[in-house]
Amino acid sequence: MVMNNSVTEFILFGLTQDAKKQEVIFGVFLILYLLTLLGNFLIVVTIKKSVILGSPMYFFLFYLSFADACFSTTTAPRLLVDALSQKKTISYNECMTQVFAAHFFGCMEIFVLILMAFDRYVAICKPLRYTTIMNRRVCGVLVIVAWVGSCVHSSAQIFLALKLPFCGPNVIDHYFCDLQPLLKLACMDTYVINLLVVSNSGAICIICFMLLLTSYAVILYSLRNHSVEGQRKALSTCTSHFIVVVIFFGPCIFIYTRPPTTFPVDKMVAVFYTIGTPLLNPLIYTLRNAEVKNAMKKLWCQLISLSDK
Repeated sequence: MVMNNSVTEFILFGLTQDAKKQEVIFGVFLILYLLTLLGNFLIVVTIKKSVILGSPMYFFLFYLSFADACFSTTTAPRLLVDALSQKKTISYNECMTQVFAAHFFGCMEIFVLILMAFDRYVAICKPLRYTTIMNRRVCGVLVIVAWVGSCVHSSAQIFLALKLPFCGPNVIDHYFCDLQPLLKLACMDTYVINLLVVSNSGAICIICFMLLLTSYAVILYSLRNHSVEGQRKALSTCTSHFIVVVIFFGPCIFIYTRPPTTFPVDKMVAVFYTIGTPLLNPLIYTLRNAEVKNAMKKLWCQLISLSDK
């Protein structure tokens, strides 16, 4: 990457400068990160190995869990290392790479959530044509489109980040590199770039959130003609999905759809969607989904029986 400034590295302020609190942060977030990796890894392996979880919903859940694990990995390891380090520096190139990776996997999660909502819409509103519309080939193409769309979004973000000149302060008041805190350090008028950031990240968040809410409204409206059992099962599945959508999009909209200002609460909000959401997703989808729980039990019982032989 070519630098257009005199800054070769940044200093990440982190969540706190208090040494005692940093030790607590390390312990707490190490546990949360390991649980995130474990939970999402269990879902990925269970879906991959299980025969009964072959429907499109679980095909998309596989990619959601994969994106969650990767998304968390873009920020959590750096937070953990910095919590124990005296010198919390990150090179310019590493910072730009982190911006790209965080937006790539974050956007991937958004697009997969949309695919999951579309899958539920087809399953509930067009049940007779479900297997025809959501065949394996179509699902594969949709996931490829999600990967490409994520790449386009994150490439646009990194293009904007590379345009920023840094010639003075290099302390980022955050625990990872993102465009909003970087805009504060740029020695130029960032009004236009911030508009582009809002029109890119902010627009994706708002448009996708509105699409998801609309899809749920349509699904709920169509459920009036279903049996009580059918309504219960559909609502159970959609409720899990809706909880995930709200806890992910709420913080994202708060961060990326406002003028170029930062608030003290920003870091805690970012913790929620970069570390909290990837941890909660596997819990929500397993605790509220009997098929996943049964498949997981069956798979691990088989593994235990094989290890005993």
